[in-house]
Amino acid sequence: MAAEPGAVETRAHAALDRLAGDLPALGIALSGGGDSVALMHLAQGWGRARLLAATVDHGLRAGSADEARQAGQAAAALGIPHETLPWHREGGGNLMAAAREARLRLLADWAGRHGLPAVLLGHTQDDQAETLLMRLARGAGVDGLSGMAARRAAQGTIWLRPLLAISRAELRGWLVARGIGWIDDPSNEREDFQRIRARKALAGLELPLSQLAQSAANLAMARDALSHYAAQAAEGARSRAAGLSLPLPAFLAAPSEIRRRLLVTGLRFVTGGDYPPRRAPVLHALDELAQGRQVTLDGVIARPREGWLQLLREPAASARTAPATGDPVVWDHRWRIRGLAPGQEVRALGHDPLPGLPWRDSGLSRDEAAATPAVWQGEALLAAPLLEPAANVSVEPLRGLPDFRAMLYVH
Repeated sequence: MAAEPGAVETRAHAALDRLAGDLPALGIALSGGGDSVALMHLAQGWGRARLLAATVDHGLRAGSADEARQAGQAAAALGIPHETLPWHREGGGNLMAAAREARLRLLADWAGRHGLPAVLLGHTQDDQAETLLMRLARGAGVDGLSGMAARRAAQGTIWLRPLLAISRAELRGWLVARGIGWIDDPSNEREDFQRIRARKALAGLELPLSQLAQSAANLAMARDALSHYAAQAAEGARSRAAGLSLPLPAFLAAPSEIRRRLLVTGLRFVTGGDYPPRRAPVLHALDELAQGRQVTLDGVIARPREGWLQLLREPAASARTAPATGDPVVWDHRWRIRGLAPGQEVRALGHDPLPGLPWRDSGLSRDEAAATPAVWQGEALLAAPLLEPAANVSVEPLRGLPDFRAMLYVH
């Protein structure tokens, strides 16, 4: 697809203005392929943020290390610091899913080390159309068919996609016109990868990318309207002990899709998870709640009580959370604890110590109290700071009600 002179820069820079105009620094996920190379040059030409680049070397093909080196050279030519992030695969399972998760995790860790508030990804209009086709084949709902978001929070990092309105062909034409080279990944021809099959299906059927991307955008507008309705149904929500209570009458009166959104977002609020549980167990949980029954899902107890839908961390799930050491420390993706001394660690309080503690005075239920953080040294309980004051130890939840409201709108 041919583009008018300057059209690629205009659209890319406008998207960067909108998504990252107030950010002092940005990371670039640089694979060395045409999309990410174009993204790097466009971001460098934008010139409004300090840039760093990183390449994940999955080590799945011969020559991947050399390709990462070439990507680093391309970044260095623009004066952009670069780092290669190697992945050493452990275990089996779906290779592409594992590689994708590893890429995000490695890039998020890299961004955190360098204090980068966001990372740029080179997904294009083609990727958006391919994603729509793949999710349609999986029977996705409105959220899935809304496609990839231009801005998304996951793995403790903000991911930005400023090229979603620009096609792969436009980017390559832009690179060729400027004499900029890139690396062609041979795995892009492997038909055992679902995305490659979707890409070839789109080409074979001559499906128009812009119309498919517009369909995803239309569904995203519908998704946002549903999120707005869900936020209205959640008015009056309360939070304590990093749990959440939703007004039960409004929850039960809402359409099923709104109830699903409230429950899924509530689960993520309590656990700190990046992804919701699968649809089938969520729908089963909604049926149980409609009958007034308690359910446990994704490490959260959901129970109707005295006019509220209470979402509490399951004590058994908090007990499985790995101990945390350091100062300050984040534990169970829910709490930040300060004041630990060397040799001390944070673990779940559990039920056993409760008889010796004033947990009823805290206003928490027995399960809520058992799931709270406690300071231990070996098998000795030193402090349960949410149940009684503890010298030098402070505990605060990572999320509050403003975060829950924001999560209703973030996908």
